[in-house]
Amino acid sequence: MNFFTADTHFFHKDLLGYNDFAPRPFPSVEVMNETIIKNWNARVKPADTVYHLGDIALYFTHPAKLSNEAVFEVLKALNGHLILIKGNHDSRDLFKFLDHHNFILTGKPKFEFHDVGALIKLNHRQLYMTHYPMMMGIVKQIINLHGHIHHYSVNIKEDINVGVDTPEKAYLDYEIPFGTPFSETDIEKMIIGKREDFAKRG
Repeated sequence: MNFFTADTHFFHKDLLGYNDFAPRPFPSVEVMNETIIKNWNARVKPADTVYHLGDIALYFTHPAKLSNEAVFEVLKALNGHLILIKGNHDSRDLFKFLDHHNFILTGKPKFEFHDVGALIKLNHRQLYMTHYPMMMGIVKQIINLHGHIHHYSVNIKEDINVGVDTPEKAYLDYEIPFGTPFSETDIEKMIIGKREDFAKRG
C-alpha cells in the first residue's frame, strides 16, 4: 500500500502553538514527534511505502551529526519504506547520513531519495509528487501532490496539498489524526472533492 505525506517538521520548535501557517498545538516538540509517530504507525504497516514530499525535520546542531542522528532515530521509529523527496528544509548532509545508515526492511531499503520529485500511476492517473506545488497548465489525468504551503491550498484543482497541516483534508468525510499519512483512497477522495468544489464555483 502507498501512503503520502509532507511537512512533518520534526523537532521544529518555532511551529509550536496556534498560528495560521502551520498550527501545531503541542506543549513540546517531543510530544509533537511522539504524536506523529503514534498516528503514523497506527495506519502504516512495515511493508507499506510512504512518499514523504519534503521538510522532514527542522533541527540543526553543531556538529550536524547530533541532529542527523536524532532525525534518523525518529525515522527508524516510523513504519514503512520512506521515499524521501527533498524539501527546502532538508539538508543534503541529512540525506547523505540517512543513505550511509540505510538498512533493509521487509526486503527493501528503508530509505529512497529524490532531489526533485517522483512519478507514479494510480487509478488511471499520473501522480507527480514534488515538495513545491507545480503550475502544470492544462493537463489531463495528471495530479500534482505537494507540500510546502502548510495550512494553505493552491487555487488549482489538479494540485493537492498532502502535508500534515493541509486544509484539503476537509474534502474527506472522516477524521485523519494529525501526522497520519494519506492513503491512496484518501488521495482519490481529495482529488474528486477538490474537482467537485471547483465545478460548483462555475
